[in-house]
Formats: sequence, C-alpha cells, structure tokens
Amino acid sequence: MKKIKKIAIVGAGAMGAAYGSMFVDAVGFSVAFVARGERYQRLKKQSVTVNNRLYNIPVIHPETVSEPADLILVALKHHHLADAVNDITTLLGADTVILSVMNGLESETIIGAACGMEKMVYAIALGIDALHENGRFSYDNPGKILFGPIREQGSGPRLDRIQEALQRAGIPNEIPPDILRAMWWKFMINVGINQASAVLRAPNGVFHKSADARALMRSLMEEVVALAPRAGIELGEKEIDEWFKILAGLSPSGKTSMLQDVEAGRKTEVEIFAGKVVDLGRAHNLPTPVNQTVQRIIRVIESRSPTRKP
Repeated sequence: MKKIKKIAIVGAGAMGAAYGSMFVDAVGFSVAFVARGERYQRLKKQSVTVNNRLYNIPVIHPETVSEPADLILVALKHHHLADAVNDITTLLGADTVILSVMNGLESETIIGAACGMEKMVYAIALGIDALHENGRFSYDNPGKILFGPIREQGSGPRLDRIQEALQRAGIPNEIPPDILRAMWWKFMINVGINQASAVLRAPNGVFHKSADARALMRSLMEEVVALAPRAGIELGEKEIDEWFKILAGLSPSGKTSMLQDVEAGRKTEVEIFAGKVVDLGRAHNLPTPVNQTVQRIIRVIESRSPTRKP
C-alpha cells in the first residue's frame, strides 16, 4: 500500500487550519494550503497560529502546482466551492484521493463531477470545536472524521490507505456501515445547532442551560427527520437524543461555525441548511415552517451586517 505523504488543504479557515496543524505535527507528511487571489497573498505573508503555536504552512497557487497531491482535504464554506473546483483539478494525480469535510449534502457530488467520483470519499467531520477569533485558530476537541463509500458505489479509493494517514496524524476516525446515513445525521445536527446558535447568538453553554434553546434546536431537526425517509434514510427521535448527549459534553464556550460567521459579519451557510430543508419540503410536499422562518431571520441578520465579508 502506497502511503499518503503529500497533503493539500483547500480552505484555510478554522477546520482547515486545525487539520493542517495535526498533519504538520505528525511524521511523514508534506502539507500545504492551496489558494489564489487575496487569500493566497495573505497566507503567503503570515504564519498560521493554532492553539497558540505558529505553523509555517506553505501556500501553493493552483497555477504553479508542480506535483499532484496524495490527499486533498477540502474544508471550504459551501459558497466558496464553485470558485475552487477548477483549482482542485490542478492537484490531481493517478493516486490522488479527495476527502471533503464540508457541511451539507452536496460537496462530494460537485467536486466529483469535476474531478471524478472514483477519487471521492464521502465524509463528515463530527465534534471538532475549531474556532477562528482575532486572527488565531484554536480547538480543544479534534472530534472525529467519519468516511466511507456510498452503498451503491462499488469502486473508489482504498479506505485503509486513508485511515492509515488519519491515524498517523492522530486524527480520530471511523468507517461507519452506512456513510450516507451518517451524512444525513450530521446534516440534521447542523440544521439544528448551527442555525439555532446563530439566531440566538448562543454558544454551547446556552443550550446546556436553556430548555427553550434546546426546543428550538429540536424543532429544526425534527423537520429533517420527517424528510429523511424520502431519501431512503432512517432517522428518528433516537438520533436527536443521541446528539443531545454529545452536546452535553461539549465545551460551554464552544461556538458553531454559523455563530462565528454571524459574529464576524461573514456570509453563512444557511442556504445549504434551512434552504435545503425548505427545498426538499416543497419537493416532497412536506411543511417546513421552522426552517423557513429561521432562513428568513438569518438572511436578515446577514443583510444588516455592517462589515459583511465573503
């Protein structure tokens, strides 16, 4: 088995920086960010600080790529993906594998259409509490990457090769029996906690203490549970309760990515959360009033930001 050595990270936000630092701290990896434009210039001029440690991770412009990557880790916000897909193709080689830890249900299909589905691994990042504040990145809990092939997919990258690399980097990981169900479960969680935290401006501790905050989160998630059978996915109250147990163990000061975006005046991923739920509800003639309301609230919050950033 050819070991993964060359890591290219597309997306230098909180998750990209956290995973980048984990690979750098391990033995046997060459790690680089891939970017263009303003992000390329910024990353080229400054080091990345993760958990109060400086990391001099190089940045590669996609037009100057000289060697293919063994593993491409995609950690972008959804609204940045369309502009980055062509850049990802410049990193491809015969043995390249692509792991997307992006939110939502669509990134693998979008990337695979350009790069080849045979190079894709379906994945979710669960429980990582990466933060980006005051130009610095931090995390307490590395969480876990769940990955695997879709049930109907008969070929693709060797999972043991990816698992060996993640384990060598100290990144907790798991290959679940049904990755598609795991992706829907993560989608359900994001629809709940990300959006509720954004409209309430609430870190995890608010959900630990407030029954009303938990009730809002549950109402958002229940609309995903109602839609899941239309995609052949079994989700129920048991899965919601499972998430509540995980949430109880998270740091009270932890903040979701959407809350961080709202606080920083950045565009959120509401369209792949509430927007996706509302679209699926219309397609299947199922009501989604809670997500529709939250979608409208977050759109207003975005439009009123005096420092709106991409």
